[in-house]
Amino acid sequence: MTKSEPTPSRGPLVATQKPSLTLVGSADLLLCRQHIARHSRSFYLSSLLLPRPIRHEAWALYAFCRQADDAVDGDNPGDATVPVDAPSEAAQLVAVAGLRKRLAAVYRGEPGEGRGHAIDRAFAQVVTRTRMPQQLPSRLLDGMEQDARGQHYPGWEDLYGYCFNVAATVGLMMTCVMGHKLPASRQAEVLLRAADLGVAMQLTNIARDVGEDARRGRVYLPEELLGQHGLTRSAVLAEAASQQPPSAALRAVVADLLERADAHYAAAEQGIAMLPDGAQWAIRSASRIYQRIGRVLRAQGLDSLRRRARVSGLHKLGWVVVAYLVGLLPGARRWSQTPTLGPADGLLGRYCREVGVLD
Repeated sequence: MTKSEPTPSRGPLVATQKPSLTLVGSADLLLCRQHIARHSRSFYLSSLLLPRPIRHEAWALYAFCRQADDAVDGDNPGDATVPVDAPSEAAQLVAVAGLRKRLAAVYRGEPGEGRGHAIDRAFAQVVTRTRMPQQLPSRLLDGMEQDARGQHYPGWEDLYGYCFNVAATVGLMMTCVMGHKLPASRQAEVLLRAADLGVAMQLTNIARDVGEDARRGRVYLPEELLGQHGLTRSAVLAEAASQQPPSAALRAVVADLLERADAHYAAAEQGIAMLPDGAQWAIRSASRIYQRIGRVLRAQGLDSLRRRARVSGLHKLGWVVVAYLVGLLPGARRWSQTPTLGPADGLLGRYCREVGVLD
């Protein structure tokens, strides 16, 4: 940070005190760490680069989000197949209702006793310190309900709403944990750039998982985009069921989706320098690793029906090193003195206001 930059500050709804160390060595924290290490190896690898207090709160936050996702969709094996324990739509809606009750208990300060509520208790500590608005994690559950109901997405705005719910909210919650170093007059930008990264990652997920999602009966590709390439939702479902290579039209749809994701990754990159210096390496690593999934998908001919684009552990480590070296470049830690812009600031700003992180 240069001398001309302000002292790192927290967002408008984030407490001024530093992340607490009260979870260190606790059984609750250990369970959070184990859950993340098992269910989200990419996030776990990146989280190890965070300063310890932020890392511990990140584990608590992400474990809560991941636990909720698994409760609705089942334990995803990560190999492009549908989990063997994938619940029915009715069971998924029951699970979402249960998660809403658990979230309400967290915000009442009554997260529950015993091992089964360890992640809830850890998340409750994060909520208390950061003063995170309840609408934020609640929107995450809204996204899970969209999944359970098999919602369709006619246009881009509909898909952006879903991406905000299931992914941008996580980025915003992480920003509550990490804080930022922008002056108050520009703090909206760091939130928008965090939302950009969440949207980019979710668009990457959708592009990668076309086949897996279709085998669940879900199509996240917006009908507006499909129509531009002469496809329909039913046509995507039929292609996935055929076990044949994807059509040229479906490959073009996936390419368009990845191109849009790249625009959001580029916008999000501007926001990394706005974070505290100690947090930048981890977030830049996560961004680089996830963007690499899109490159792997392109390298395998944009076929996301028959195989899942994966980044090997060795390549993940390579991108961690790249992210570290990028952080050493002159100016990498200096945020732009001119306002930054993203591809969908108007829409994402509206969603941020709805969840209470922007006025």
